[in-house]
Amino acid sequence: MDRRLAVALSVTDLLFLAYWAVAAAAQAGLIALPASLMYAGYDEPRVIAWNWSFLPIDLAFSVTGLLAVRAARRADPLWRPLTLISLILTQVAGLMAVGYWALLGEFDLSWFLPNVALVLWPLAFLPKLVCNLGAKG
Repeated sequence: MDRRLAVALSVTDLLFLAYWAVAAAAQAGLIALPASLMYAGYDEPRVIAWNWSFLPIDLAFSVTGLLAVRAARRADPLWRPLTLISLILTQVAGLMAVGYWALLGEFDLSWFLPNVALVLWPLAFLPKLVCNLGAKG
């Protein structure tokens, strides 16, 4: 696995696990987050449900990404399909959020740009990964 890919996967996946840990702590009332850091409608029940609807896909791409990095370090050929799954799920999660904010006309750059990044950064690695999917090592 290319070092840049391993870093991109690890950083993205660890940040998302941290995001969900903070979100869970806030939801449980263990911490209070400043309103200035939150997205539009963060305190509305439907928006809260929308946000939590991302938990399964975010955990799926984070876990498969971290497993892919681990597999690559062990020279396990499973790293390629795990990476492909992680990158595609990352893009899908980002695209779902971009679509949501775009439909609402909410273009707060602090929330919109990170989601655009989730759609775009995997494109730097997907073509080569797909071309080499059947390769060993």
